[in-house]
Amino acid sequence: MTIKILPRPSEERGHADHGWLNSYHTFNFADYWDHRFQEFGPLRVINEDIVQGGAGFPTHPHREFEIWSYVVSGELKHQDSTGTNETIGRGQVQFTTAGTGVTHSEFNAHPKNPVHFIQIWAKPDEAKLPPSYQTMEWSESDKTNKLCLIVKPLEKTAGKAISCHTDLSMYASILSKENQVVHTIESAGRRQYIHLINTGGKLEVNGVRLNSGDGAFITEAQDDDQLVIVSVGEEPAEFLLFDMK
Repeated sequence: MTIKILPRPSEERGHADHGWLNSYHTFNFADYWDHRFQEFGPLRVINEDIVQGGAGFPTHPHREFEIWSYVVSGELKHQDSTGTNETIGRGQVQFTTAGTGVTHSEFNAHPKNPVHFIQIWAKPDEAKLPPSYQTMEWSESDKTNKLCLIVKPLEKTAGKAISCHTDLSMYASILSKENQVVHTIESAGRRQYIHLINTGGKLEVNGVRLNSGDGAFITEAQDDDQLVIVSVGEEPAEFLLFDMK
């Protein structure tokens, strides 16, 4: 097996604490810059954000990227120029194709309790797509001790998932202690990234240890190689797995 796994330790991510927002950046974002972390395949942003009660991101524009939020806890209120105005909670994912241009805002819908969410950006294969918005929801049981498909390429029709405009699939899982899942990589040359959400869990990925908040770049897999992902901590390990060209 030739799989190469390069950990991205949580404490080495970009970090910004604005009081109302505590944010960790896997890739370059805002004032954080490191030439090693500009992108990975179509992935451009993985931010782990905690926003305090009543605070949030005021209306701002986006173009060309596809942007989605995976809510870990709390309530996230989203409003945009497509006419969408809704509040989403745990188990829900909201997905925006910015395309030719949208404006949106995101706020913590609760006056006191924080909202914890993962914000992801990916570059679509096509420019000047029409802006669009969609939301889907998954139960805890959908993700517990299994890989649950959340985002899939547009041309793949199988399974309940949000469609994106590039060759990227995103899975979510919540592994309880000593449980494992196995992901088979379809073909050589595909890239994977795993992000272990910072909620206390620990993982081993083909024997490589990841602590809470860590990620890992996975490359050099061959056809039908497997990722064996095992929960090795006392707390459940909730993570996102990206598989892309």
